[in-house]
Amino acid sequence: MLQLSIDPDQSTPLVEQIVDAIRHQVDDRILRPGMRLPPIRRLAQMQQVSRFTVVEAYDRLVAMGYLHSRRGSGFYVAPRAAAPSEKRPVVPDRAVDVAWLMRQALDDAPGILKASAGWLPSIWLDQEGLRRHLRALGRRADARVTGYGTAQGYLPLRQQLQIRLAEFGIGAPPEQIVLTHGATQALDTVARHLIKPGDTVFVDDPGYFNFFGNLRLLGAKLVGVPRNADGPDTEALEALLVDHKPRVFFTHSVLHNPTGANLSPPNAFRLLQLAAKHDFLVIEDDTYADLHPRATTRLANLDQLDRVIYVGSFSKTLSGSLRVGFIAARPDLAAEFTDVKTLTCVSSSEFNEQLVYQMLTDGHYRKYVERLQGRIQQATARTLRMLDRLDMAVYHEPRGGIFVWARAPALEDTAPLATRAAHVGIMLAPGKVFRPQMQASPWIRFNVAFSDDPRLERFLGEQFSTM
Repeated sequence: MLQLSIDPDQSTPLVEQIVDAIRHQVDDRILRPGMRLPPIRRLAQMQQVSRFTVVEAYDRLVAMGYLHSRRGSGFYVAPRAAAPSEKRPVVPDRAVDVAWLMRQALDDAPGILKASAGWLPSIWLDQEGLRRHLRALGRRADARVTGYGTAQGYLPLRQQLQIRLAEFGIGAPPEQIVLTHGATQALDTVARHLIKPGDTVFVDDPGYFNFFGNLRLLGAKLVGVPRNADGPDTEALEALLVDHKPRVFFTHSVLHNPTGANLSPPNAFRLLQLAAKHDFLVIEDDTYADLHPRATTRLANLDQLDRVIYVGSFSKTLSGSLRVGFIAARPDLAAEFTDVKTLTCVSSSEFNEQLVYQMLTDGHYRKYVERLQGRIQQATARTLRMLDRLDMAVYHEPRGGIFVWARAPALEDTAPLATRAAHVGIMLAPGKVFRPQMQASPWIRFNVAFSDDPRLERFLGEQFSTM
């Protein structure tokens, strides 16, 4: 017998209250397969709700597989499939590579500790603020919930980005900004247009591992430029330019992934001199820009988008689900990137872009980011203390951002350690995946937002004690 207790004073919508109550009674086997639920009109009268509320609740439960409907007869509890196992899936013994690591990072099985993930935990992000702005945007008559949007992206957001980039000293009018589905699509769009199979591409070593995989798919020849704490090793870069003629150099200037270090002004000037002398473009990935608490050197600021193509995103601070990023480039390249975007995906989500614009312009975002930076700073201090207790050498003490790059004691290759960690539900990013040719590395990237979990220190301590 169905038993419901609906409270109209709760913040939870009435439809969700009905859905949750019936779902739980089916899961608890109070309602058995084949049982008939009250007719829509009767349940509406019993609970003093509208018939439309009951219709929507029943429809949701049908879509979820809890009920099925019989025309002219009503709604019945559907047969239930066997409950999924709570056991952690077996981790196959396979080579540690970029795809392996991405699957580890995106695995949503319960209990996995993503100690090397490239993003913040969902609970750290402004979920309530997003919901509030979503509700407000949904009520607006101009909300584009069904259209494709425009090729270059929502104009008001591009105008707002012009203001934000000006704070970094970068001059970029709206016509030089192209909105994308996050930084991943921005980088892919740039690469698709500029790189042909067989082209030589310079990348940071170590650098952004996921994009290395993308470049390989395009047939590019990757050449790693050694990375120092103040940016790319420009002496090594100059020596490499004797033997190679790169089309582009992909690099991070601020909160480098994976080391967390920043570009110095002398290094930046020298890099741009070499780009002009040897005629290559520089793609500056600034995905983590808003996680840095202070002003710092950027190539696009010094170059003003002549040879530098600037990429940014809001996925790391707002939501990975929104996927709103952008490219800022000189006018001819911005037009060409817009064509590539249009041919490959038609347009980006204008609704998502409107939502980001609303959050940027109501004064909420800046205060939220300041609080986030403070929380990250505290987590970084805890992570550094933990690594010190494990006798792990830190490459660079970060001044912001979520990454700490640390060297494991008595190891020349941390890939086997990452494999063992995966078998106990801990995701670690070994140094080799951050190297262009997957060379062995004793380093590990840690995400400070996850690294204060005692399971991580206990696992690493046990591993290191046997070496």
